[in-house]
Amino acid sequence: MTTTDLKTEAREYRTAQVDAGRPISHAQSLEMVARFHGFRDWNTAAGVLPMTRGPVFAVSQRIEGVYLKQPFTGTIIGVAALGAGDMFRLTVQFDEPVDVVTFESFSAYRQRVNATVSRDGISPSRTSDGDPHMVITRRN
Repeated sequence: MTTTDLKTEAREYRTAQVDAGRPISHAQSLEMVARFHGFRDWNTAAGVLPMTRGPVFAVSQRIEGVYLKQPFTGTIIGVAALGAGDMFRLTVQFDEPVDVVTFESFSAYRQRVNATVSRDGISPSRTSDGDPHMVITRRN
């Protein structure tokens, strides 16, 4: 989430209030939205969000880590922030295909995958034995 997101939400809130016959100022709508998201006031939100909610993943960014217990290096080719910007949907192109099957008699290689990860690069989705689907250990 960014200050731009909050400003958009504040404009929508103000319009809804005007439509309901309860006009409020733009400043009042900014204050309400900031408090709704847990900030003391608009100035606090505007001061904190650029530092804590900035993008952590970008298209063309080089990453490495583990996908389904297999090491990888690759490039992010797609990014979408989810919810309040604490989770990200990444499309990753691996440099070398990764075998996503652990059976000795069978292999299934993937070179491009979609994965949801947190800001710290760890997938909330888990394998059957509890390991995260993706763990990003290095970002360039």
